Amino acid sequence: MDKPETIYINRELSWLDFDNRVLALAKEKNVPLGERIKFAAIFGSNMDEFFMVRVGSLYDQTLLKNNKPDIVTHMTASEQIAAITPRVAELQAKCDKYYQHLIEQLAAAGYKKVDFNKLTKQQEHFWKAYFQRELMPLLSPQIVDARHPFPFLNNKDIYYIAQLFHKGEGVSFGIVPVSDRFERVMFIKDGDATCFAFIEELVARYAATIFNASTVQKQCLFRVTRNADITVDEGMMDHDIDFRDVMSELLKKRRKLAAVRLQFWPEAPQEIVKFLREKLVVPSSRCYTQTSPLDSASLFKLAGRIAGDGSHAEMFYPAAKPMQAPAGYDLYTEVRKHDVLLAYPYQSIRPFIRMLQRAGSDPDVVSIKMTLYRMASDSQIVAALINAAENGKEVVAMVELRARFDEQNNIDWSKQLQDAGCTVLYGFDDYKVHSKLTLITSRVNGKYHYLTQIGTGNYNEKTSEQYTDLSFITTRQEIGEEASAVFNNMALQRLTSDVGTMLVAPLHFKTVLLEEMDRQIARAMQGQEASIILKNNSINDPQIMAKIIEASCAGVRVDMIVRGICCVRAGVPGYTENVHIRSIVGRYLEHSRIYCFGSGEDMRIYIASGDFLTRNTERRVEVGVRVDDAAIAKKLRGILDLQLRDTVNAREMQPDGTYTKVKPAEGQPPVDSQMAMFGYFQNSFAAPEPPKPAKTPEPPRPAAPKAVAKPVNRKTSPLRPSRPGLWQNLFGRGSGKK
Repeated sequence: MDKPETIYINRELSWLDFDNRVLALAKEKNVPLGERIKFAAIFGSNMDEFFMVRVGSLYDQTLLKNNKPDIVTHMTASEQIAAITPRVAELQAKCDKYYQHLIEQLAAAGYKKVDFNKLTKQQEHFWKAYFQRELMPLLSPQIVDARHPFPFLNNKDIYYIAQLFHKGEGVSFGIVPVSDRFERVMFIKDGDATCFAFIEELVARYAATIFNASTVQKQCLFRVTRNADITVDEGMMDHDIDFRDVMSELLKKRRKLAAVRLQFWPEAPQEIVKFLREKLVVPSSRCYTQTSPLDSASLFKLAGRIAGDGSHAEMFYPAAKPMQAPAGYDLYTEVRKHDVLLAYPYQSIRPFIRMLQRAGSDPDVVSIKMTLYRMASDSQIVAALINAAENGKEVVAMVELRARFDEQNNIDWSKQLQDAGCTVLYGFDDYKVHSKLTLITSRVNGKYHYLTQIGTGNYNEKTSEQYTDLSFITTRQEIGEEASAVFNNMALQRLTSDVGTMLVAPLHFKTVLLEEMDRQIARAMQGQEASIILKNNSINDPQIMAKIIEASCAGVRVDMIVRGICCVRAGVPGYTENVHIRSIVGRYLEHSRIYCFGSGEDMRIYIASGDFLTRNTERRVEVGVRVDDAAIAKKLRGILDLQLRDTVNAREMQPDGTYTKVKPAEGQPPVDSQMAMFGYFQNSFAAPEPPKPAKTPEPPRPAAPKAVAKPVNRKTSPLRPSRPGLWQNLFGRGSGKK
């Protein structure tokens, strides 16, 4: 039997495993070429965020005297960074290899990348003249020597650097920022071929001519990544300060935080690396050389330009637009007849927006309350709220200003909402409000009526076409009353615990789900059929993982669909033999959270805004709901069963923590769960059929669970030891405010 610590995977390494699954799509033959370029770009963007957020946080922890280890794997911050850095180097090398293949395939498709080391005389003349005429006037070179200080380098900006030798003065360094004012990808016609060039490579080719009074000894491009893990604690010392002002100041501070990574292209001259390392205090282990673009945004622009040409449709996914509601469909009226489930991106978000607009002009509506976490830059949803306020409705917007990397956007929207007469609230001091909750209150004949929406994703028109999310809308009075209590508590900076049908973290979220798992464990112990299906983005909560292991040991089959971070292993003998974990990474970003316990008439199913990360279960205000509507519950279960049959986008975790691609059984057609959803929701705007009295047959499921050879005594199970305190020793406390 394996030791307990081998059941778990470090969070940061699991994040990198997810990035590896994304990167794998950059070489997947079944993925169109233009989309593969995008997946390479997404990998680069993910790595930027990983260093800014996760490595930045670990770096901060290394500076603390009491550096507490990770509560799951017991690795210190220094140990985690040491484990991360070689894995990043491995992934970057893989990315460079895939990138070269993509460039070769682009050339075969008629898009040839300019190689500035292999120019003809005519090409050399053209590019040099272009550099001198168009770029050089906008460049701002700087010399760093005894008389000129080292400049501040912006996070994620690209720079050209040269080691210079000037007779009589010795060695100095020249630095040239590659301004983001330039178009990053240039396209020109060269005969029948279309050529493209990255602007930073053009600068690298000719920037040496700027320093004509010196000799350029070494040169390269580089990019610095800075820590972006900011905190509001120090900014809240003066309680009279507007929280928006605090966040604005912290955003300025973020740009100046410590450097956590250095990237070099196409090589890393040791003299230059040494110079930059000393100035930026970055260890050699976090210096990476790459041949793919330093800024992955260039690849997004490349793919976008090719798509814009319109002559290579085969290089991209076929168009798949969200289904629009039929003419005359009115969600505001329809939800009063029956509960409604909307599924993005398969269905349009427009009916929801029109519902808000209708509510804003309905004379019976007295208030609209909404949580806002990430909004589109041109948000029709916010416009609907502003319009409602101008129509005299009470509009309450809980705006979370700490939505990472969307802080400025949220600050701007909060000002517009407030200027329009909306009541704007901010998140708790100690808890982010990550909920997706809307409450429309009407007063008819002296009685209040509620329309409640609970979702898994943001109120964002743009991401609703890219992320798979669910939106549950109901006029059930008891849910509306619970939602009303949640909003009132948030307004008073008070946590919610007294709810029935809803889930509300941190006090009434994890506890409910653990109780549901206990019911399935009890059924298995009594020899009854028991099952758990959990679909979310990430999991590292120690208590939930411990309960999953306990369920597996009791003989409960546990299926998990986890897109990203997953810190528990599947199939570990004696612990997780009945746990089956898969990750679905494909055309759309899997983002919905569905939690299903049992099957048939005994099934209980939830949707929620929160994952199973400790930050979601204990440090955020999340909301969810138990879906009791039989037709919608069946629809949700069908989504899970479809994804468990996916053989196109799915990869299954092995006992060693690695993932292998799922392939169709011999003779069976492939199952693409994401594209199949368009057919699955084809008639979902129609009124649901009444549930049949007979028990509906279950769709085909995987093989029955395999019980552990030895019966488990729950009193002495290694996950529920009789000795008090052992659970805490195994995981750390795993609860309480962080």
